Amino acid sequence: MPLNQNPEFLNEMLQHLQVHLEEAYYTECSPQWRELDYVPKYNKFYLICEGEGWLRIDGEEYRPVPGQLVHMPAHVLQSYSTVSDKPYAKYWCHFTATMGEMDLFQWVDAPSILDIPPPLMDRLMSLFRELSSLYQNRSYLARIREKAILLEIIALFLSESNTHLRFVPGRLGEIERLKQIETFIEANLSESLTLEQLAKHVHLHPNYLVRYFNKHFAVSPLKYINRKRMQKAKSLLGATDLTIKEIAEAVGYPDTNHFAKAFRKEASCSPTEYRLRAGRI
Repeated sequence: MPLNQNPEFLNEMLQHLQVHLEEAYYTECSPQWRELDYVPKYNKFYLICEGEGWLRIDGEEYRPVPGQLVHMPAHVLQSYSTVSDKPYAKYWCHFTATMGEMDLFQWVDAPSILDIPPPLMDRLMSLFRELSSLYQNRSYLARIREKAILLEIIALFLSESNTHLRFVPGRLGEIERLKQIETFIEANLSESLTLEQLAKHVHLHPNYLVRYFNKHFAVSPLKYINRKRMQKAKSLLGATDLTIKEIAEAVGYPDTNHFAKAFRKEASCSPTEYRLRAGRI
């Protein structure tokens, strides 16, 4: 299933994306470069610069060539080895990219091999070069900067993969449940929606639903619902001429003062100030 058919709940999950660099180097592999049938807990990127080699990822075999970017996802059976006396020279990194309790690539089915056009290859080599340098720099600022570089590499990879990106087939049942949750909340933002009502709609026990939201969105169901209320309120303030009272009622706040307090807590300004910034006044 293509990602662009289900953007909203994925956007919500990506707000909590956390990346961590395990290691990053430029390596000229030795003729003994080889490991068979193992399952890493981290993702790997290989940016192939020179040489030859062999990979197997989840049962599929590949022989990447210079100018290609390889992604080997976490929690997937894989192997690699040399195939000649000209083993790979490559930039590489090991990393995690988690949303709640799961890795990004346990949701997103991305291609294993990408052909990188020359201008982008130069850019990627520069990013990997900086990433490997930062990894070996033990300052606290390097830890911050390496996350930014790693996120940029991941974003470039996903951007170049865009037409091929799909949800992992094994997640389709989970995706349907998330879509049900999203649709039900959106349709009932003007109502006094309770945890029990939401749990009943998606056929889950309320206690399990709390754990489910914390797993996928890192917030409770009620905090998630309130976030959606505030998002809709911002949209209405910026795009319509509805009164503050009408907008408050549309997002489930019959008391305008209560709405204004909740909105200020979320947006650090009043609804009127927000509308002014959006140019509706």
